[in-house]
Amino acid sequence: MSRILVSEELAESGLSKLRAAGHEVDVQVGLTPEQLQVAIKGAHALIVRSATQVDDALLAAADDLVVVGRAGVGLDNVDVESATRRGVMVSNAPESNIVSAAEHTMAMLLAVARNVPQAHAALVQGRWERSKWEGVELFDKTLGVVGLGRIGKLVAQRAAAFGMKVIAFDPFVSEERARAMNIDLAELNDLVKRSDFITVHLPKNKDTVNLFDAKMLATAKPSLRIINVARGGIINEADLAEAVKNGVIAGAALDVFDKEPTTESPLFQVPGIVVTPHLGASTTEAQDRAGDHIADQILLALAGDFVPYAVNISAADANETLKPYLPLAERLGRLFSSAAGNVSELEIIATGEIAGYDTRILTLSALKGFFSARHDDAVTYVNAPQIAAAQKVTIKENKVTSSGSNSDYVNLITLRAGTHSIAATLVGPRRQARLVMVDDHMTDVPPSDHMLVVRNDDRPGVIGLVGTLLGAHNVNIADMDVGRALTPGTALMVIATTAEPSDAVIEELRAKPGIIEVTALHS
Repeated sequence: MSRILVSEELAESGLSKLRAAGHEVDVQVGLTPEQLQVAIKGAHALIVRSATQVDDALLAAADDLVVVGRAGVGLDNVDVESATRRGVMVSNAPESNIVSAAEHTMAMLLAVARNVPQAHAALVQGRWERSKWEGVELFDKTLGVVGLGRIGKLVAQRAAAFGMKVIAFDPFVSEERARAMNIDLAELNDLVKRSDFITVHLPKNKDTVNLFDAKMLATAKPSLRIINVARGGIINEADLAEAVKNGVIAGAALDVFDKEPTTESPLFQVPGIVVTPHLGASTTEAQDRAGDHIADQILLALAGDFVPYAVNISAADANETLKPYLPLAERLGRLFSSAAGNVSELEIIATGEIAGYDTRILTLSALKGFFSARHDDAVTYVNAPQIAAAQKVTIKENKVTSSGSNSDYVNLITLRAGTHSIAATLVGPRRQARLVMVDDHMTDVPPSDHMLVVRNDDRPGVIGLVGTLLGAHNVNIADMDVGRALTPGTALMVIATTAEPSDAVIEELRAKPGIIEVTALHS
């Protein structure tokens, strides 16, 4: 059972899912940073939303932390670099509020186009100001979408339904993909000049802070209205207030601010600006989804499984073809770690159908297993590459889409280091694991927690000698494969035992006549 600290409000459905899995869920809302540093000791997971600052000091205070889960999209309140350095996984729930955020963007777009909040305020205060709050239509206007990710794409689709012409800026989107969505790509400066409305869908980082400042706004049409439901600080608030007040642009709508919560801003005094208190994800559906999604991510992380939305794992999600090979790669890494000795270079080779996919997660699984067998601290998908670098082990990844000489196997995972190698695959409808090569010697035996690789003279009696010795020490043989080795006159035995042979047994075996080498493998 793991302890999960929840520092902000989370949907009950998510909390129930964590408790149902047998974990201790410790909800402590409203703690000061100092109190949180005390509460996090002994916690294996931390779940936050946007208010908790997961900084280096908090991470340093966490002695058992495996994963930080952000129940939402943004991660600007989490020091991802520090977490990665400490081997702590960071995950979010990027799909949870995209519909809510896109719909709120459209609500803000319509509100600023038709002056809905201003007209409402005047009417409830006893003023009928029909002509003062004349608006503009969305139809046939140009919408500039800055950031064509999950939310930007949904906004573009909804804007098209209003008859808007959509252009977008996103350096990571190809012309072909944009064209498939009936969107024209444009450079940011060009987009600002051409747009009647702009919606912002960018992360907040050093490149996007104050992206829209007085200089940028000065290049826009006087009729421009800009909407930000992404992150505060991307639009310079003081510059925006001056631009709308002085008629440089026509209006703006903001749901996010540089500092939150806030009740004072130069924006609040400008009639042409619509504001809401960070309501983009504030729907019942989005909150339920965020709780459920982050609970799923936390459960995967605590089980040691791959987490699809972990932001500090340099690998793509494993598809259905790759997923069965992740535990195989990890187990192969643990077994190989016993045989490889001191290594300066470790090669991981994916062969066959699996090589046609992004196999970085296979490599991470193999590294996780390999270094778990020789590292006291927990090894995760996050810190395995860092441990390799710290131990000065160069990692080589290779993919061979055609299995060539190993055509008997649809897929194969091979690890090589120095003169040693090992390979495994999954066979049959039940996808059973099989070791099919050890030190370039073909074999066929299921991997086991305890295995012996025995190189011996190729002469009668040696197999019986090995079996008799192991039996005399109550070491039962579960599986065994025997064949000639590459060196003439020698043979190789790969033996799976039901219990771990002691060092004394292995030394006695090594001393027997005809035995050249004995290597113990452990997984």
